[in-house]
Amino acid sequence: MAHHETTHTEAHGHGEKKHFDTKPIWRTFWILLIITAIELIVGMFIAPHFHNLKLMFNILYIIFTGAKAFYIIAEFMHLGHEIKNMIMTIAVPALLFIWFIAAFLWDGNSYKNLRNNYDRYHKEATTTPLPKKAEAGHGEHSEHGAEEKPEAVH
Repeated sequence: MAHHETTHTEAHGHGEKKHFDTKPIWRTFWILLIITAIELIVGMFIAPHFHNLKLMFNILYIIFTGAKAFYIIAEFMHLGHEIKNMIMTIAVPALLFIWFIAAFLWDGNSYKNLRNNYDRYHKEATTTPLPKKAEAGHGEHSEHGAEEKPEAVH
């Protein structure tokens, strides 16, 4: 019995080497870099001058972050090359997770507002100034603390 082993290059056809295409990864890198640069420019130089448009800038950041998440998932997790059913299996639970976060934030804000309106002690407790502590030097020691110490017996 003759033992015949095929090499990796023979199995794929006459000595051809398989070349890994890095073009999509570099394209994704440049897209993510551009989106991040836009976020930084807007956040550091443009948004501080427009305080009344804070909501618009927050929505813009959410859109940019979603775009970056899309490109990361599509390229590095290889979902961009999968069938639709596989993509939906991952995308729908992710969207439900985002919905849960929004629902919990909405509910927490509603609880905070109702607590402020119906708790008669809450407003009083938050608007009443705290009494100032009497200043007694450093910490809890009084000015005469050193004189009141008993002397040690030799």
